[in-house]
Amino acid sequence: MPRINLLPWREEERRTRQREFGIAAGGAFIGGIAVTMLTVLVYSSMISTQDLRNKRLENEIEILQQDIEKIDDLERDKENLLARMEIIDQLQKSRPEVVHLFDEMVRKLPEGVYLTGIKQTGSRIEIRGIAQSSTRVSALMRQIDSSEWLSDPEVERVETTDVGSSRQADFVVYLKQAGPNDEMGGL
Repeated sequence: MPRINLLPWREEERRTRQREFGIAAGGAFIGGIAVTMLTVLVYSSMISTQDLRNKRLENEIEILQQDIEKIDDLERDKENLLARMEIIDQLQKSRPEVVHLFDEMVRKLPEGVYLTGIKQTGSRIEIRGIAQSSTRVSALMRQIDSSEWLSDPEVERVETTDVGSSRQADFVVYLKQAGPNDEMGGL
């Protein structure tokens, strides 16, 4: 029987398959690198786009923070102005009360009593003075108690001292300023 040597053909077929496998492996490798690079490029593009969005949002947030600070400053200014307006309104309302206070003090001050100081804190008034005697201070207290603009007299102290051949009484009296329409004489 004749012998046919198929080895060279098989050898050539094996080389062809190895070459095709090498080309396919190289193509797959290059394709894999291309897909990887394309994926990296796409994700880089998405990240840079998101970074631009984030940067824009940060800029907008910064602008809004500045606007909020301006609004807060305006709110504080508004509160200050409202407080000032309220103080001015209170001063306008109490302007006639000062006149009544001094008028009433002059009317109710008994003879022999001299005032050395008057201090008002809110509706509370501190009166310091000198009287010829402690009975004159009592008369002052009764006069204040009968007033429609002054009420609640309280004596803090009365000190009688000798001055030359006579005696005098240094006193401190607290009272409240009231109006004719105030009930119980208090504010």
